[in-house]
Amino acid sequence: MAFVKQSFSNAPVFASVGLSLSNNRKLPMNMSGLLSFIHPAGLPFIAAAVVLTVALALFGGVPFLLALIILSWVVYFFRDPKRITPVRPGLVVAPADGRVILIADVVPDKDLGLGEDPRTRISIFLNVFDVHVNRSPVDGEVVHTHYRPGKFVNASLDKASVDNERNALALVMNGDHPYAGQKIGVVQIAGLIARRILCTAKPQDKLKAGERFGMIRFGSRTDIYLPQGMKPLVCIGQRMIGGETILADCTSQEPARVGEAR
Repeated sequence: MAFVKQSFSNAPVFASVGLSLSNNRKLPMNMSGLLSFIHPAGLPFIAAAVVLTVALALFGGVPFLLALIILSWVVYFFRDPKRITPVRPGLVVAPADGRVILIADVVPDKDLGLGEDPRTRISIFLNVFDVHVNRSPVDGEVVHTHYRPGKFVNASLDKASVDNERNALALVMNGDHPYAGQKIGVVQIAGLIARRILCTAKPQDKLKAGERFGMIRFGSRTDIYLPQGMKPLVCIGQRMIGGETILADCTSQEPARVGEAR
């Protein structure tokens, strides 16, 4: 009986203001709450899906069911949940949701203006079911942005960092830690399906770690270039939560981590 009580105490429960999740986040159920849960870039797509659903409701059957599925997926794709970002100075958080597919020392993308010395690049692949909002990995000031059109090859391939449409963002890190004043780079990369990169950050903007700065529509990848000497605290294959997962720590002396599937 005690086990049953414990199970119910940890289960999701409905409340008048929304659906309380196991991690204490709430999914808003009223219209104003729903709109705050959706990224503004998705509103035109959701509106189009609503029109399609209403139109096909006249026919019913399979077409209407398919329209409902499309509408549900579009709303789900453009969700923009709040995140709890660790705020200790020197922490580098994931700029996107997704899975780490590559960690390598490479010469940074020229569009970042970070020089030609190799840096550790962490590549995060976002599938069409991941949250596609991009967030600043650190507290810092934007010093450079550069958009480049390109191809739309599979974002999980290494050549996507060179060939695909992308937007580069360089920030100077601030805070009380050894890497203050050094640059860190983030690159938004369009994928096989993605056709539009959104970036609201511009030079001289000051961003906080975890703060939203853009979005990539419909499947993509996000690369982050760490300052020289900084070691990643994640492994290939790990799942990232944008704005929450710690990628690196400016004050850490820990060597690069190695992981294995178990």
